[in-house]
Amino acid sequence: MTTSEIRRFDSADAQAGGQKRPFAKAVRAGDFVYVSGQVPTVDGEVVTGGIVAQTEQVIANIRSVLGLADCSLDDVVKVNCWLDDARDFSSFNAVFEKHFIDHPPARSTVQSPLMIDAKVEIDVIAWKPVAAE
Repeated sequence: MTTSEIRRFDSADAQAGGQKRPFAKAVRAGDFVYVSGQVPTVDGEVVTGGIVAQTEQVIANIRSVLGLADCSLDDVVKVNCWLDDARDFSSFNAVFEKHFIDHPPARSTVQSPLMIDAKVEIDVIAWKPVAAE
Protein backbone atom coordinates (compact mmCIF):
# COMPACT_ATOMS: atom_id res chain seq x y z
CA MET A 1 0.00 0.00 0.00
CA THR A 2 1.35 3.40 -0.94
CA THR A 3 0.88 6.61 0.98
CA SER A 4 -1.48 7.75 -1.77
CA GLU A 5 -3.77 4.90 -0.70
CA ILE A 6 -3.89 6.22 2.87
CA ARG A 7 -6.10 9.19 3.73
CA ARG A 8 -6.20 10.81 7.16
CA PHE A 9 -9.20 12.84 8.28
CA ASP A 10 -8.63 16.05 10.25
CA SER A 11 -7.99 15.83 13.95
CA ALA A 12 -9.43 19.21 14.99
CA ASP A 13 -13.18 19.51 15.36
CA ALA A 14 -16.04 20.58 17.58
CA GLN A 15 -15.97 17.27 19.48
CA ALA A 16 -12.54 18.26 20.78
CA GLY A 17 -13.65 21.79 21.55
CA GLY A 18 -11.93 22.92 18.34
CA GLN A 19 -8.54 21.79 19.57
CA LYS A 20 -6.18 19.78 17.39
CA ARG A 21 -5.64 16.28 18.69
CA PRO A 22 -2.45 14.23 18.22
CA PHE A 23 -4.34 11.63 16.15
CA ALA A 24 -6.71 11.48 13.20
CA LYS A 25 -10.46 11.09 13.66
CA ALA A 26 -10.26 8.37 11.02
CA VAL A 27 -7.82 6.88 8.57
CA ARG A 28 -8.76 5.21 5.29
CA ALA A 29 -6.18 2.59 4.33
CA GLY A 30 -7.25 1.03 1.06
CA ASP A 31 -10.74 -0.37 1.49
CA PHE A 32 -10.70 -0.11 5.29
CA VAL A 33 -11.62 2.89 7.43
CA TYR A 34 -10.34 2.97 11.02
CA VAL A 35 -12.28 5.35 13.28
CA SER A 36 -10.55 6.54 16.45
CA GLY A 37 -12.30 6.00 19.77
CA GLN A 38 -15.36 8.21 20.09
CA VAL A 39 -16.63 9.44 23.44
CA PRO A 40 -19.97 11.05 24.34
CA THR A 41 -19.04 14.68 23.68
CA VAL A 42 -20.70 17.63 22.00
CA ASP A 43 -18.54 20.70 21.44
CA GLY A 44 -15.86 19.21 23.66
CA GLU A 45 -18.14 18.57 26.65
CA VAL A 46 -19.31 15.17 27.88
CA VAL A 47 -23.10 14.93 27.52
CA THR A 48 -25.13 14.57 30.67
CA GLY A 49 -27.28 11.55 31.27
CA GLY A 50 -26.70 7.89 31.73
CA ILE A 51 -25.39 5.13 29.53
CA VAL A 52 -28.31 5.34 27.08
CA ALA A 53 -27.85 9.05 26.30
CA GLN A 54 -24.08 8.69 26.16
CA THR A 55 -24.18 5.65 23.87
CA GLU A 56 -26.57 7.45 21.51
CA GLN A 57 -24.13 10.39 21.36
CA VAL A 58 -21.12 8.14 20.72
CA ILE A 59 -22.96 6.44 17.85
CA ALA A 60 -23.93 9.86 16.44
CA ASN A 61 -20.26 10.87 16.60
CA ILE A 62 -19.24 7.63 14.85
CA ARG A 63 -21.81 8.23 12.09
CA SER A 64 -20.37 11.71 11.57
CA VAL A 65 -16.78 10.48 11.31
CA LEU A 66 -17.74 7.58 9.03
CA GLY A 67 -19.47 10.11 6.77
CA LEU A 68 -16.12 11.83 6.19
CA ALA A 69 -14.98 8.63 4.48
CA ASP A 70 -18.28 8.13 2.66
CA CYS A 71 -19.19 5.24 4.96
CA SER A 72 -22.13 4.40 7.20
CA LEU A 73 -22.86 2.04 10.08
CA ASP A 74 -23.77 -0.59 7.46
CA ASP A 75 -20.08 -0.67 6.44
CA VAL A 76 -18.82 -1.37 9.99
CA VAL A 77 -17.25 -4.81 10.34
CA LYS A 78 -15.61 -4.59 13.79
CA VAL A 79 -16.42 -2.63 16.94
CA ASN A 80 -14.42 -2.25 20.16
CA CYS A 81 -16.33 -0.94 23.18
CA TRP A 82 -15.22 0.22 26.59
CA LEU A 83 -17.74 0.62 29.41
CA ASP A 84 -16.89 2.43 32.61
CA ASP A 85 -19.34 0.26 34.58
CA ALA A 86 -20.12 -3.35 33.64
CA ARG A 87 -23.59 -2.94 35.17
CA ASP A 88 -24.44 -0.76 32.13
CA PHE A 89 -23.94 -3.69 29.73
CA SER A 90 -27.64 -4.48 29.15
CA SER A 91 -28.67 -0.86 28.59
CA PHE A 92 -25.67 -0.34 26.33
CA ASN A 93 -26.60 -3.44 24.31
CA ALA A 94 -30.17 -2.19 23.84
CA VAL A 95 -28.89 1.02 22.22
CA PHE A 96 -26.19 -0.77 20.22
CA GLU A 97 -28.63 -3.33 18.86
CA LYS A 98 -30.99 -0.58 17.67
CA HIS A 99 -28.27 0.85 15.41
CA PHE A 100 -26.77 -2.42 14.14
CA ILE A 101 -29.90 -4.47 13.44
CA ASP A 102 -29.42 -5.30 9.75
CA HIS A 103 -25.62 -5.69 9.64
CA PRO A 104 -24.29 -6.66 13.07
CA PRO A 105 -20.48 -6.35 13.22
CA ALA A 106 -18.02 -8.42 15.17
CA ARG A 107 -17.61 -6.80 18.60
CA SER A 108 -15.53 -6.81 21.76
CA THR A 109 -16.65 -5.09 24.97
CA VAL A 110 -14.57 -4.59 28.10
CA GLN A 111 -14.83 -2.65 31.31
CA SER A 112 -12.24 0.07 31.75
CA PRO A 113 -11.90 3.38 33.58
CA LEU A 114 -12.63 6.19 31.12
CA MET A 115 -12.16 9.94 30.97
CA ILE A 116 -14.05 11.96 33.59
CA ASP A 117 -17.85 11.56 33.34
CA ALA A 118 -17.70 9.35 30.22
CA LYS A 119 -19.47 6.02 30.56
CA VAL A 120 -18.64 4.62 27.11
CA GLU A 121 -16.06 4.80 24.33
CA ILE A 122 -16.30 3.04 20.97
CA ASP A 123 -13.98 2.67 17.99
CA VAL A 124 -14.89 0.97 14.72
CA ILE A 125 -13.40 -0.50 11.58
CA ALA A 126 -15.43 -0.17 8.39
CA TRP A 127 -14.90 -1.83 5.03
CA LYS A 128 -15.99 -0.08 1.86
CA PRO A 129 -14.09 -0.56 -1.39
CA VAL A 130 -12.61 2.60 -2.81
CA ALA A 131 -14.48 3.60 -5.96
CA ALA A 132 -12.49 3.00 -9.12
CA GLU A 133 -11.40 6.23 -10.75
